[in-house]
Amino acid sequence: MLSIRNLSKTFGNNKNRFKALDNVSVDVLDGEIFGFVGLSGAGKTSLARCVATLEKADNGEIFLDGVDLIKLKGRKLRLKRRKMGFVFQHFHLLMNSTVYDNIAFPLIISKTPKAEIRKRVDELLELVGLTDKASSYPSKLSGGQKQRVGIARALANKPELLICDEATSALDPDTTKSILQLIKKINEQTGVTVIVITHEMEVIKSLCTRAAIMEDGVIIELGKVLDIITNPQTDTAQRFFTKEHLPEIIRLTESLAGNEVLVKAIFIGDKVHKPFISDIIRGFDIEVSILSGGIEPVGNATIGDLVLKMSGYENAIISAIGYCKENGVGIEVLKGGDVNGHI
Repeated sequence: MLSIRNLSKTFGNNKNRFKALDNVSVDVLDGEIFGFVGLSGAGKTSLARCVATLEKADNGEIFLDGVDLIKLKGRKLRLKRRKMGFVFQHFHLLMNSTVYDNIAFPLIISKTPKAEIRKRVDELLELVGLTDKASSYPSKLSGGQKQRVGIARALANKPELLICDEATSALDPDTTKSILQLIKKINEQTGVTVIVITHEMEVIKSLCTRAAIMEDGVIIELGKVLDIITNPQTDTAQRFFTKEHLPEIIRLTESLAGNEVLVKAIFIGDKVHKPFISDIIRGFDIEVSILSGGIEPVGNATIGDLVLKMSGYENAIISAIGYCKENGVGIEVLKGGDVNGHI
């Protein structure tokens, strides 16, 4: 398990001092894929670099399997570093070396016997789907292929922890999807613990079981991804997980009548397939218009979300919303009416 305690990191000096991390504490469980998400400057990359010992924290503790990395020096630190793999946003490949040699590089540095290097590199080439590219140079590879080489290189020494820092930010959507699928496959097949650093919500939804939202060097929200999406506790989380078109829908419904309410409904798992809309129309004598909606997988679950305009008597709308909540449908009143205080 990775356990981070009271970690702080400051850059610069005097008037130009900037606190990148401010007393951060979090546990990452063995074998899970954990996400750190935030805007630029939130501190997530500084956290990743401190965990990987590429940056030295000002204070705090970083325990990997019970060993405090901050206290290690010399050979002991180098040996522990081999138990961590780092995947960079911009690949950082050796441009004058073949794919095979790029993957073999960490093994050569650690003085692994040649026969073992050959066996391990061949295994990794097959794992990342680049067996036919072993003799190619990075200049001949696509962005996705370069990142696959970077992932294979990070796995060379069979790490306990794989740190992916914005690993898909430089890739197109289709390639991003394939890299995310690869990371998930690696986690499932090897059991390696994965930390994902990203500002992209789709990455968190696709990969992570739990996540921490960072802002100004601190963790402002922490929990299961499903819980954060369906019930965000901070404004930042709401902005991250709100559909881009939702503010526009709210703006376009400025002229709601007195008997109309705009709500967002969240359906999880088998609730996605239940006929709630028709139930509340028939059962509570209200009109319901669907303004937007969608269904998407989040981890091992399925989430559906709808933006609805409900029209009718206030008591009927209150009863309809209450019925939805009682049956496991999340409801957030976005605009209109005075119903929140009655539910």
